[in-house]
Amino acid sequence: MDTSQEKFGQFDGQDVIKYTLTNDHNVSISVLNYGGIWQAFMVPGQDGKRHNLLLSADNFADLHAAGYSINRVIGPTAGRIENGEFTINGQTYQVDRNENGNTLHGGSTGWGDGHFWDVTVDADRGTITLTQTFSPADDTYPGNKEVAVVYTLGEDDSVTLDFYGATDANTLFNPTNHTYWNLADESEPTIEGLELQLNSKYHLAVKDGKLPTGEKIANAGTPYDFSQLTSLGAALNEMLKTPEQGFDDYFEVTPSATLAHEPIAILHDPKSNRTLKMFSDRNGLVMFSTDGISSDVKLNRPGRPWMALALEGQTLPDSPHHFDFGDVTLRPNDPKHYQIHYEIEY
Repeated sequence: MDTSQEKFGQFDGQDVIKYTLTNDHNVSISVLNYGGIWQAFMVPGQDGKRHNLLLSADNFADLHAAGYSINRVIGPTAGRIENGEFTINGQTYQVDRNENGNTLHGGSTGWGDGHFWDVTVDADRGTITLTQTFSPADDTYPGNKEVAVVYTLGEDDSVTLDFYGATDANTLFNPTNHTYWNLADESEPTIEGLELQLNSKYHLAVKDGKLPTGEKIANAGTPYDFSQLTSLGAALNEMLKTPEQGFDDYFEVTPSATLAHEPIAILHDPKSNRTLKMFSDRNGLVMFSTDGISSDVKLNRPGRPWMALALEGQTLPDSPHHFDFGDVTLRPNDPKHYQIHYEIEY
């Protein structure tokens, strides 16, 4: 496994460093020390060139300016928490509220925003390990959280993200990576030509603020039905009838009990014949089709709606208020570990 690192930009006077692992098949991943951003997943194409399967940019300034939490580590909690409040063992906590009185993706001081991580690269294991300790002063959540995120590139071209958390006080831990995908060649401006399959029977009903009501709605017979490989273009055009004019939705998925189990999602590009399989050990998948993204963004694809598809593996959002969604409490002396795994065919 080859490794390299280079300066990618600056933030608040500190260097943003890009770390890259490249395997024997010339497949590589690149990760930034700022926000834990997964900047690139490069694979060889049939045209002899390498293609980045992630929505991204070739410099930090443009990637940061684009917003939308592109490819960042999200924590302490992915998704929304109503009123930024939760209760553990009878004690109620208030954390930063950054969207219409609610908390989104850990608040304005979440782990992907404004935070640098310590980075260690291990060529023998094919890992890029990010570590950081976050106090309540850093992210407004209770407890001093010792966190590690490990990106692993396999010689089989797979990529695994492991999230580890430990704390000295009761808190929440539901991290993810806000990864945006487009498997098509860069000449294809949108994801409309891709096909998607989800291991999901239900999506969540929502109220104002995109907050779950607690109701689960059957996918069958609706544009949310991806029980088999389904044209994203056809589904997205059905979603033009919604206020978002695309997907920004929560799917309940069957967790991948082991890496050999069923993936929670399969994304396929018929033109390039690339296929991505996504595995997760948690019950939620948030899907966002870059609805409303600005044409002014300077990314590796022209800015427009449906330019990429975010797939975020996590426990279903706002679980502190819907206990059947899952328990994301992190307690002292009870560390947690979650995993997201990707397999690629190209």
